[in-house]
Amino acid sequence: MSSPARTARRPILRASLPPMRSLWPALALGVLASGSTVALLATSSWLIARAAEQPPILFLGFAIVGVRAFALGRAVFRYLERLTAHDAAFRALGTLRVSVFRRLLPVAPDGLRGVRHGDLLTALVRDVDALQDLPLRVLQPIVTALTVAGLAVVGVWWVTPAAGVALLIGLVVTTAVAAVVMSALSRGADSRIAPLRAQLADAVLEYVTRWQTLRAFGADAERRDRVMALDAALRRAQTRQSAAAGGVAALFTLGAGVTVLATLIVAEPSHLNGSITGPVLAMLVLIPLAVFELVAALPTALSAWWRVRASADRIATIIPDEVPAEIPSAPERGVDASRLEATVRLRGVSARWPGESRDALSGIDLDLTAGDRLLVEGSSGAGKTSLAHVLVRFLDHEGEYLLGGVNVRELHPDEVRTRVVLCEQAPHLFDESIRQNLLFARDSATDADLLAVLDRVGLGEWCRARGGLDAPVGERGRLVSGGEAQRISLARALLTEAPVLVLDEPTANVDPAQAESLLDELLGAAAGAERAIVVISHTPVADRLITARLRLPLPTD
Repeated sequence: MSSPARTARRPILRASLPPMRSLWPALALGVLASGSTVALLATSSWLIARAAEQPPILFLGFAIVGVRAFALGRAVFRYLERLTAHDAAFRALGTLRVSVFRRLLPVAPDGLRGVRHGDLLTALVRDVDALQDLPLRVLQPIVTALTVAGLAVVGVWWVTPAAGVALLIGLVVTTAVAAVVMSALSRGADSRIAPLRAQLADAVLEYVTRWQTLRAFGADAERRDRVMALDAALRRAQTRQSAAAGGVAALFTLGAGVTVLATLIVAEPSHLNGSITGPVLAMLVLIPLAVFELVAALPTALSAWWRVRASADRIATIIPDEVPAEIPSAPERGVDASRLEATVRLRGVSARWPGESRDALSGIDLDLTAGDRLLVEGSSGAGKTSLAHVLVRFLDHEGEYLLGGVNVRELHPDEVRTRVVLCEQAPHLFDESIRQNLLFARDSATDADLLAVLDRVGLGEWCRARGGLDAPVGERGRLVSGGEAQRISLARALLTEAPVLVLDEPTANVDPAQAESLLDELLGAAAGAERAIVVISHTPVADRLITARLRLPLPTD
């Protein structure tokens, strides 16, 4: 992995870790819980072997108390460790999710051009969720296993150095071989799972949302086959991952058995010469079983690390850490835009999309005052949508752009969008009621306000016929027509009371025979002496509907 990729990944991984004051208690409790497990096996094995010699009960009292203490400690410490670790991880996950959204907001929407919806959905949901594995399934098992295994090796070595060396060699060799096997079988699968999930989500989303169009043109079978192929590829990767995990588990079982046998062989002479007793020999032989069970988590932690790293890389790739130069940034101290007049002045304005080397818009001059109805014309690629995005500050620009006589660079982009509102070519309608689709434009609006604005855009009777403001619009507005969606979008814009409205291709999704009447009604509803309107259209618009025209030429290299 290149250094820039590691640099982009590092802040995301750092944000997924809980603060040290929350992390250390969880790590300490994990060590205590696992240490109690090893101590319980060691003590109980000594107790059983010593009890077989039928000594006076007083000689067994401390071991009996130890077994009870370690058994209770294992359960209590494990419970507290899970409670503390998950609480810390979930709190960190909440902070991480907020930080990802904060990275996303400044660059949306134009900084995310080219990012597929499935990729973005996977990054915001699955990849962010996967990062909680860093403290829980990577850091916690590694710290716990290494600490307890190290203490176990030292303890065994202190009793019988040869047995300690055998345990150390067995742990190192088995872990190394398991890591190689895991890397060979699972690393590629782990790195492919997150991208495959994103591709599958994008393919399913495209198939479900565009099924009617695909069916109409006979392309539904091909897209369905693509979904099935991606699903099969994802299942193969997950199967390979599971096979690797099973193989590693088998290796640790084998390694534990070999180490037990080796410990018995190297410790038996010490028993024969009287250096250690029979119960101590039993304890030394059985300790590796508990230690190997802990260390078996290391390859799994390595696999989890690969998945976490892949998810962090995807988030860093899809949502840039730095805002592109083509996206406007907020000034340190912005000017209040609430009282600015409905005047727009552009002089020599040029703009380009993020990542592009040529301007999408070049040398534009424009004057707009209250009451104007400006038609922006031009062929495809002339920069009509680019101009709309410049006006609402989705895109930054070169040249002069004054809103109400104030340079827009002195205004926060959100402030500009309270004065200049864009009605997009394909307005997004949420899978909610008509009321909720209007209220987010002005949450203080009453039902009377909502019905009044629907009357203005010609949807009053339509709304009442559907059962009122609680009528659903369906997912992405599937229960309304293209013209009705445009009217709802205009109603939302009117609720903001913005003095400048930008209508981007308002008749694009409407029958051409009804386009002029719809535009006439939309402009009639939005018109007013206090409001300026910019209409962007690639289709002819009657002169009676507008007061001025601006034709955009195709940009030159």
